[in-house]
Amino acid sequence: MKTYNVAIVGASGAVGEELFRVLEEVKFPIANILPLASANSAGESIEYDGKVYVIKELTETVFEGQNIDIAFFSAGGSISEKYAKYAVESGAVVIDNTSHFRMDERVPLVVPEVNPHDIELWEDTGIIANPNCSTIQMVQLLKPLHDLYGIKRVDVSTYQAVSGAGKAGMEELVKQMQEFLCL
Repeated sequence: MKTYNVAIVGASGAVGEELFRVLEEVKFPIANILPLASANSAGESIEYDGKVYVIKELTETVFEGQNIDIAFFSAGGSISEKYAKYAVESGAVVIDNTSHFRMDERVPLVVPEVNPHDIELWEDTGIIANPNCSTIQMVQLLKPLHDLYGIKRVDVSTYQAVSGAGKAGMEELVKQMQEFLCL
């Protein structure tokens, strides 16, 4: 079975931690992991599949010589904007979980259960974007209805969880709750 060298940008954040959990749960065929984060998190360690990996600082040169096949970006749009190109230049396919590339017409916006054929379009830019979490869930449900009835319009209101703001947002909510409750 082919295995992949995988980088996770935002490894110490809430989404990065969840990516590790899901990759392990589905037994994704990983040869090596390169956990990346800001200078503040560099040097921390994460455990994956019984091995300990040290988080490295995300820099413009960190992908060089790493032979990364897939780089997951989940550290915010400005980080993807600045660093995704370096991952692509090194030969990685970037899967961007931020808002930065979602509206870029050159980058395929993919929900595998809805438009798996668009994954092939990554070769133009080296990047695959995905919609935000509420959109992914919604289109998975709407796709079969659209196939049957040809949906013309959907009006939606969403109420996003604080987890969308990442670890810092969740910690801020806890602090605010503690202050509110005088704990």
